[in-house]
Amino acid sequence: MKLFVISLFVLAACGDDGTKLSIEELQDLATCIECHATHYQEWSGSMHAYASEDPVFVAMNARGQRDTNGALGDFCVNCHAPMAVRLGLTDGTNFDPAALPAAAKGVTCYFCHSTVDVTDTHNNPLVLADDQTMRGGIANPVGNSAHHSKDDALLDSDDPLNQSRACGACHDVVVPEHVNGIPGGLAIERTFAEWKETIFATDPTPGISLTCGDCHMRSTTDVVADAPGLDVPIRPNGRHSHMFPGIDLALTPFPEMAAQRAAVQMDLDPSIGVIGTAPAASNRPTGGICVLPGGELTVRIDNLSSGHMWPSGAAHDRRTWLEVIAYDANDNVVFSTGVVPERTDPEAIADPNLVGFWDRTSRTDGMPSHFFWDIATIDSQLLRPAVTLDRNDPRFDHSITSTFNVIGLSIERIETRVLVRPLPFETLNDLVSSGDLDPAILAAVPTLEVGGARKTWRRSTALPNTGCNPYP
Repeated sequence: MKLFVISLFVLAACGDDGTKLSIEELQDLATCIECHATHYQEWSGSMHAYASEDPVFVAMNARGQRDTNGALGDFCVNCHAPMAVRLGLTDGTNFDPAALPAAAKGVTCYFCHSTVDVTDTHNNPLVLADDQTMRGGIANPVGNSAHHSKDDALLDSDDPLNQSRACGACHDVVVPEHVNGIPGGLAIERTFAEWKETIFATDPTPGISLTCGDCHMRSTTDVVADAPGLDVPIRPNGRHSHMFPGIDLALTPFPEMAAQRAAVQMDLDPSIGVIGTAPAASNRPTGGICVLPGGELTVRIDNLSSGHMWPSGAAHDRRTWLEVIAYDANDNVVFSTGVVPERTDPEAIADPNLVGFWDRTSRTDGMPSHFFWDIATIDSQLLRPAVTLDRNDPRFDHSITSTFNVIGLSIERIETRVLVRPLPFETLNDLVSSGDLDPAILAAVPTLEVGGARKTWRRSTALPNTGCNPYP
């Protein structure tokens, strides 16, 4: 009997007969599962789904409300639980995700697929239609009785009119003046603005032009909906992943954790790399890993495939650094930098040679800031993306070469890695001390490795004229 009732619901929701579901029903995630089970499964483990559950977000919001005497308001929850704000379920103060219905937690299906306009470039300025039409990037959508369907360039990753506005305007964050006192506010997350300067946004050539969705919502040939009684065609590259991988991962038990970790690693590995010697007639500098005759060790790193700075997003919270370890003929370590213990921030090890990529932020008194509402100045030290394909343009080479003094050292082998943490322990410890964060969360913070930056230099294979490794 139970199976029969479920089948009737599916047919009513997805078939050709019946009336459209109400807005409340369309906001209910259980409705989406019936016809879009694969999309839901992917989304369920994503940071969009985790956004309001994230204990660091909850702790940060609670701390921010106290530190700003409530001036923070719904600034955080408007992005992390936008439907809760739109439905009038929270004003940001005393935010408790456990008190919210599922339809108001995280960044939901309805929130994105009900979007009809984007009125600004930052802080989630999305306008919702609040109707029975679900929008997406599918031409000639199949009619159904669950909802009206509309092909909308705003939500089509492959449409040149997309311009990444729906994604970008949520992922650029400007702290309002009334929160931090900085005239005009302060841009602390700039992924959308960064992308707009790259070749992926400015060059219309197919294969070069890429939206946010082209990278973070990879397409496959599949059906978009699947349910009994619904005749949906298989569309070439028609179904887009809803995992939205970046750098962040769930810190508490959550669905699809292994799949989400794998998706993050898939995007992370090719994002940057240690780049080897330049080809003939190139105006790029030699690089990779080199041991020069004068006693210098150099490592050249490049942003290879990111359509924005690396790292991006909350770059003031990211901790990414270069690890270099040099060995002699007996495998003894003769030089090292960037060897960072677990649960320790790279800047805390007093390494004079440390090469790190993140936004250094300071308060008005010049001390390092732990929280975004305390930030007065930003010293951005990130890897730049490709902004031109013109070899005569000085911006063509956007790599960074780091130089280390190894005079007098006998080096036979060098190993390099780039490591990434999404959050700094100094900030997390501050939240623990104030009673806002469970100390058990600290053990769950991952340290990820970028596969493209793991390289080995050997004296036996170094080019004799440059001392550089020969890999491309």
